[in-house]
Amino acid sequence: MSARVVDIIGRSAEKAARYKIRTPYTHLLPAKINIFPRRPDVEEASRSRLFVVGAVFATAFLVVSLKLIDASIYAPPHEIHLEPNRAVASLPTKQQFRANIVDRHGELIASSLPIASLCARPKLIRDPSAAAFLIAGVLPDTSAAAIQAELERGREYVFLKRHITPSQHKALLGLGLPGLCFEREQRRVYPQGPLASHVAGFTNIDGKGLGGVELEFDDVLRDREDPLALSLDLRVQRIVREEVQFAIDKFSAIGGVGLMMDVENGEFLAMVSLPDFDPNNVAAATEDSRRNQATLGTYEMGSTFKLITAAQALQTGQADLNSMFDATKPIRVGRFRISDFHAQNRWLSLEEVLIHSSNIGAAKMAELGGVDQQKAFLNRLGMLKPTSLELPEIGVPQVPRRWSETSMRTISYGYGISVTPVHVATAISGLVNGGILHQPTILKRLNNERPKGRKVITENVSSKIRWLMRQVVVNGTGTQAEAKFYPVGGKTGSAEKRTAGGTGYDKNSNLVSFVAAFPIQAPRYALLVMVDGPKPRKDTFGYATGGWVAAPAARKIIERAAPVLGITPIGLETTDRPEPILQITKIKARKS
Repeated sequence: MSARVVDIIGRSAEKAARYKIRTPYTHLLPAKINIFPRRPDVEEASRSRLFVVGAVFATAFLVVSLKLIDASIYAPPHEIHLEPNRAVASLPTKQQFRANIVDRHGELIASSLPIASLCARPKLIRDPSAAAFLIAGVLPDTSAAAIQAELERGREYVFLKRHITPSQHKALLGLGLPGLCFEREQRRVYPQGPLASHVAGFTNIDGKGLGGVELEFDDVLRDREDPLALSLDLRVQRIVREEVQFAIDKFSAIGGVGLMMDVENGEFLAMVSLPDFDPNNVAAATEDSRRNQATLGTYEMGSTFKLITAAQALQTGQADLNSMFDATKPIRVGRFRISDFHAQNRWLSLEEVLIHSSNIGAAKMAELGGVDQQKAFLNRLGMLKPTSLELPEIGVPQVPRRWSETSMRTISYGYGISVTPVHVATAISGLVNGGILHQPTILKRLNNERPKGRKVITENVSSKIRWLMRQVVVNGTGTQAEAKFYPVGGKTGSAEKRTAGGTGYDKNSNLVSFVAAFPIQAPRYALLVMVDGPKPRKDTFGYATGGWVAAPAARKIIERAAPVLGITPIGLETTDRPEPILQITKIKARKS
């Protein structure tokens, strides 16, 4: 039976049944006609197919959504445009990790934090002017005009702002602008601010070291997990910085330096150069504030050099503590005149030469050995070449082109030769610790290692130098350096600064200093305080010398730092004189 016939018969039968009419075709139809018979197996297969298709579409939608989120927040750039007038620079696809810098106790000095930078795909931004206006409203240090210009330069990918804050990042996301993206980067931060700025140094915006330890150890810090430990003790660093700054402010000076060194191994526990700067905002720093005066600046250090002159005379056996020098009148050398600030106008013992800081006595002491011996001894102390300190900012000593008899005499009391403060601190450490010169370092020694060092004077001579330094504090120009319960030995220094043309000296502009060792009976630390250009005050009776400016600062540093360093108070008694006074020996100066 054809489908057409079945259809006709079916409609007739349906109509007949509706009106209860019997037709001649009723008997020909089956009891029930099902054009689409129910197939359970087919229905189950269809459900399975629908579930699989739905799962595939859901997974694809999820993947696409995640990709869109990633593309709208963080996207790898093809290029970086830093500023409108600067060239385009490539950015590595992988941001390198940079190790932390810490002090000797693990306190954080420098670290890297993850941060976002704002970028854009200009082709996806329909209205650059409106977008620039909205972006500038979130970033107050940018202008809408500059941002719009960047968006309209025709580039596929541009950076609009490097290193935005988390709050700015959130606000920019809230704008919902298509075409904005964010790049994952790292920013170098310095939690201590300017406290150790000259030692730590700084990096550029891409994390490359540009100064200090950051530059010297740039390759070491890259992709290193362990922190780089410095020898600095931030507790001591803070004390030294505060007291040197106080002296600068009190005497209206232009700058200063503070150094503390462990005399047993050459580690610097403090290295301060003022003025300093905030490495978190290097752009605001002046050229003077970025200059590390402690390691790079070279100065005529004045009477602190008399300790070196005395050590030379004692080491060579040409003088002892009983030796006498004629300081009855100034020395005439050609058109030059060597005189004493604290003139005694009499014969002085070697001890008194140091106590009264006699230029005349120091000059005649140097005459005992002559030019060659002086040069050899200074070279032995490392004073004639740059230090080996692990910093890129290292000064080169300035020595006479022709080392004459006149040069020899002036160098004996710190004129005619310019060295860095690090040179002086290192040399004095070697003179007081038993005669061992250690290489200076700003890196922490492993396991409290005590390097061998180099012998420069005997233990006996070293004990005499300690005695002389103690007498300067007890009876001489350094009385204001005497610290409670921590016996100090030291030497003052006051030097006139050269004029702008370098042809002479300015009597109204001084560089003053005080070099110390404590506790002087068994020194652990050497300290140097230097103040540049202090002005006289009424309460200092019109003086602005090392004894009035630098010595008090040294005393305050020692009184505050000694307990921190665990030094037991041992009273104010002095040590026994290294040798008895048997006789007084007058030593006449050689004729020049």
